[in-house]
Amino acid sequence: WRPIQRRSKMAPQGGTSERAAALFVSASKGKDGCPVRGEQQAGGRPQPKEQGDAAGGPGAGGAGACPSCQATSANAMPRINNTGGVAPSSLSSHRQTSTIPIGPTDLPNHQEKGDANWKYPSPQMFYNAMKRKGWQPKEEDMDVVVAIHNTVNERCWHHIMSWEEMHKSECSQPKLSRFQGRPKDYSPRARMLNWLGYKLPFDRHDWVVDRCGKEVRYVIDFYNAASTGPEPVAMHLDVRPALDSFEACYDRLRMFAYETLGLAGAAAVAPPPSGQGLKEPSKQ
Repeated sequence: WRPIQRRSKMAPQGGTSERAAALFVSASKGKDGCPVRGEQQAGGRPQPKEQGDAAGGPGAGGAGACPSCQATSANAMPRINNTGGVAPSSLSSHRQTSTIPIGPTDLPNHQEKGDANWKYPSPQMFYNAMKRKGWQPKEEDMDVVVAIHNTVNERCWHHIMSWEEMHKSECSQPKLSRFQGRPKDYSPRARMLNWLGYKLPFDRHDWVVDRCGKEVRYVIDFYNAASTGPEPVAMHLDVRPALDSFEACYDRLRMFAYETLGLAGAAAVAPPPSGQGLKEPSKQ
């Protein structure tokens, strides 16, 4: 029996700085989760109040001010600073474009209008965000931290696409409309696993996917994992549709049958290209 379905075990490659990898995990454990996240979810719209995997309880957006720069009136999201400020900086301001398409959304200010895919923060933006939240990052670690951040998000999207493969006939190109960090709002599944002896996740995201006009919410829990080699840090990703509809319950049952019983027709998506700074060992 495997308590976590649709999971990845990910670990920084041997050349990755141990300090940088630990910094990424530690920063995600903060009260507001990901250091680049603001007061609201990306996408601008407040998330409906909900509890765990189902609707009805309190939401958990970050309570503190956004780490980066001034707020604007466009959608209550702050505009993230992508310069070194007064002091000279050797950090890159280049932003990598993700493979994740942008769905219908009130586009947050840290994204550019007209782009087809979401863009990740640059090393400079990530550094500025961490500094404003009270961390003392080192500039030489930022390339690795950003590489880990980007690769983890790509892996999350890969798993979501595995679920969406079951609905390919109705929507061939799902898109990410918005997302929210909820690091201390543990899902019922995470709490159940904790009762069974597993540690609580160090972060949680809710991603809202546009399935050709239909919104579908996914819950992603991020767990620390024991390193099985020379890598200093490893993590598990637990990605699944939120149990807020009959269809989501049915999808979970189908995926369980596909993976556990080895039935034909299991959703399959080609693995994403290897991300810089991370590798994915075989599933356990």
